Amino acid sequence: MSSDVRYTPLLGRVLIAAIFLLSGFGKLTAPAATAGYIAAAGLPLPYLGVILAILVELVGGILLIVGYQTRLVALAMAVFSVAAAAFFHNNLGDQNQFIHFFKNIAMAGGLLQVVAFGAGGLSVDAALNRKNVATA
Repeated sequence: MSSDVRYTPLLGRVLIAAIFLLSGFGKLTAPAATAGYIAAAGLPLPYLGVILAILVELVGGILLIVGYQTRLVALAMAVFSVAAAAFFHNNLGDQNQFIHFFKNIAMAGGLLQVVAFGAGGLSVDAALNRKNVATA
């Protein structure tokens, strides 16, 4: 296996996860501000929303990097990205919100590539698959 095929999926997962980890850490350090933003968007149960967002962003980001349950995690993160675009960045007349909306849509697209093609060889998923094949 050539090194680009071996390392590129890992690099891609790290780069996609970076924005989620940074955002999740920000929410973790300022949950009240995030809850206020969620409430201002008119969504119910803002503190539950904060907890869910932190879980998706931090836990999902870590799982994406290590490549565990990668397709399922990437799908959940893609849905989260589209929902965030729809609920929080829907004022497309505002150039900043326009950019954030399409950033989220692009992230969802990248995550759907992970859903389609998996984590690659350098991942927990691949290691578990190799172990299961060896014991079968």
